[in-house]
Amino acid sequence: MGFTLKQLLLVGAPIAAVGLAGLCYRGCSLNKGCCSLKRNMKAVCVLTGDGSAKGVIRFSQEIPNGPVHVLGSFEGLTPGKHGCHVHEFGDRTDGCTSAGAHFNPTNCTHGAREDANRHVGDLGNIEAGADGKAACDFSDKMLSLSGPHSIIGRCLVVHAGEDDLGKGGHELSLSTGNSGGRVACGVIGIAKSD
Repeated sequence: MGFTLKQLLLVGAPIAAVGLAGLCYRGCSLNKGCCSLKRNMKAVCVLTGDGSAKGVIRFSQEIPNGPVHVLGSFEGLTPGKHGCHVHEFGDRTDGCTSAGAHFNPTNCTHGAREDANRHVGDLGNIEAGADGKAACDFSDKMLSLSGPHSIIGRCLVVHAGEDDLGKGGHELSLSTGNSGGRVACGVIGIAKSD
């Protein structure tokens, strides 16, 4: 029993598309021609905590291996600077504490967002005004929405205190930036593209 060309195309094309999508999900590089499906990726994180702190962060990455644009707004914070980091797990079963440590697949010490030597998840500080509101708007070359450095499925955490960016001399400076407890967090998820 043979198949017609039409039957082969009807069955084979969807299978091929799923296979290519699988390769892209596994981090196949753009130069192999399979990751053009990952253009204009978007993600979102809705942060909440035990208190009044909350926020929404949007992430977008136009091309694989390109910078990730981060745009967010926060409210309910105490006035001043607050460390903001991507943590290794997307687990909120025990509030923000189950999110684990800073996302650090390169095994570097803690640093500022501008530093070459830093955790992938180190995003520096946000600064809340007297009204408890803060915003962020920047691009980051170390973050990714795909591949081995993907932040999808991990938690974004806002801390109670200022991140010393690894330069404070405290015993926690090179691991956490000595930024204190966790006041809000949320899991970063894939968002609908425009």
